[in-house]
Amino acid sequence: MSNRTFVIGVGMTKFEKPGTKEGDYPDWAKEAGGKALADAGVPYEDVEQAYAGYCYGDSTYGQRALYQLGLTGIPIVNVNNNCSTGSSALFLARQAVKGGLVDCALAIGFEKMEPGSLGVKYTDRTNAIDKHAERMFEIRDPEASPPAPQMFGNAGRDHMEKYGSSPDHYAWIGWKNHKHSVNNPYAQFQDEYSIEEIKAARMIHDPLTKLQCSPTSDGSACAIVASERYVDEHDLWGEAIEIVGQSMVTDLSSTFDEDADCMKIVGSEMSKTAAQRAYEEAGVAAGEVDVCELHDCFSANELITYEALGFAAEGEGHKLVEEEATTYGGAVVVNPSGGLISKGHPLGATGLAQCSELTWQLRGRADKRQVDGAKVGLQHNIGLGGAAVVTVYKPPA
Repeated sequence: MSNRTFVIGVGMTKFEKPGTKEGDYPDWAKEAGGKALADAGVPYEDVEQAYAGYCYGDSTYGQRALYQLGLTGIPIVNVNNNCSTGSSALFLARQAVKGGLVDCALAIGFEKMEPGSLGVKYTDRTNAIDKHAERMFEIRDPEASPPAPQMFGNAGRDHMEKYGSSPDHYAWIGWKNHKHSVNNPYAQFQDEYSIEEIKAARMIHDPLTKLQCSPTSDGSACAIVASERYVDEHDLWGEAIEIVGQSMVTDLSSTFDEDADCMKIVGSEMSKTAAQRAYEEAGVAAGEVDVCELHDCFSANELITYEALGFAAEGEGHKLVEEEATTYGGAVVVNPSGGLISKGHPLGATGLAQCSELTWQLRGRADKRQVDGAKVGLQHNIGLGGAAVVTVYKPPA
């Protein structure tokens, strides 16, 4: 029996600033899920299992969201893996199909967030990333800036000190992703800025200015995953995109050991290991990737992840920036959607929005964002605490 897996339908809402988006999370999930089902051309009744990802909300929000699409009694599993929640839902849906348990599964992500930097909801129990913070503060003294930009900004500082990158390299990544988002109708921001405006924006945690940081967002995204048998029986080969490799990796001992730096603390080794495993399963090399949706929660993370994904050698991520190798006309187009920095970052939906973008790109249907001749797509989604999910996509051979 074949264990090939395919994305047969995707859909998403526009991502918007918290408090400004009309409706509520069930409405957004209905829109994204309805679009994905329509895109696949299959009824909700064919979905055998569903995985619903979100970080902010009570238990069984997944059921409340998906009951908008139908009441069929299927298993619905609620998923929370911090910022990698959406791709964790996708990982589980693919696993169910790949393992032969079902022929059609749905992964949906949504988020209704609060304005401002991410905070801690529960202060009466152990924080999920206390070990990460403790290790970081052994390397760098705590500062007054918000926790997430502080952690990723410190990773950027470590890269600058170890390898010679500069604030200008990180500013260019912010410039690039805002420029890419101009052509994305789903993006929260669709404004282009000059490099000078990126650098002059309010400093959040040196070297990261506000225009190099992903915003909080509301929205939803969805993907339908199916087996080869299902694709064949329903003649869906024209739109199906194959998941040829996928890996999820959680924190390794290197995150916390005596040789850890701030780059490892925010997941560079998780990303590197997940990428290696995904490439191996897919039978492709990093140099074959044409288009990549990369978890640029902050510009510093995009740069260090160039190295983790094998696009650049260790310590040479900033050389890709100098060559402008990660935009149109370069070796690999990274974040044609605008990335988290400009498209937005509703935590539960982010990984599935990345999947949607790459599906459109590999179908050749990304409109003005289209990467010419894209045949291999790579998705990178990471959450502190931690989990990194790397997925490789190709049109079916």
